[in-house]
Amino acid sequence: MTMAKRDTYTPESLLAVAVEVFNERGYDGTSMEHLSRAAGISKSSIYHHVRGKEELLRLAIRRALDGLFAILREPGACEGRAIDRLEHVTRRTAEVLMAELPYVTLLLRVRGNTDTERWAMERRREFDQQVAELLKQAAAEGDLRDDVDLRLATRLLFGMINSIVEWYRPHGSGHMDGDDVAETVVRMAFAGLRTSASA
Repeated sequence: MTMAKRDTYTPESLLAVAVEVFNERGYDGTSMEHLSRAAGISKSSIYHHVRGKEELLRLAIRRALDGLFAILREPGACEGRAIDRLEHVTRRTAEVLMAELPYVTLLLRVRGNTDTERWAMERRREFDQQVAELLKQAAAEGDLRDDVDLRLATRLLFGMINSIVEWYRPHGSGHMDGDDVAETVVRMAFAGLRTSASA
């Protein structure tokens, strides 16, 4: 892990370092000492900007959640047939996940041990429920295959998207273009979900 230079330290760079350490060590396994060493600043400098590591966790998770919930307000998520809106949300969720990879990775790893983690899990459920509602609407409009169980389809769709955090790396050898990944997720999911009439 690279040490942040003292003269370039900002609250934003501290947050980025904290997320990296949380993802590497786990939130519970991270101390303020770990954060101060990784950031290359004193603990008192960190406390000058945040109350502690839980506030850093909340800021990081809020960034991931804000990106996801913003998708649900986009025109593509609000207008047209439910199946097309669902496809838009699926594509954009994959894109946001890759664009905000460390932050969404952290969001997906919280386990509910603190107030912030419980809040994050509740917000994640809220997002998932809104997407599940789109699946139900698409089924009601006759655009989803009737031989696919909706609860199973919802779990598989989220499982496919969320698994991206485990293998996608934006840089380095074997780098895959984010747009290609998002498009492939959509093609694979909707080839199996759409009725032939809605394809």
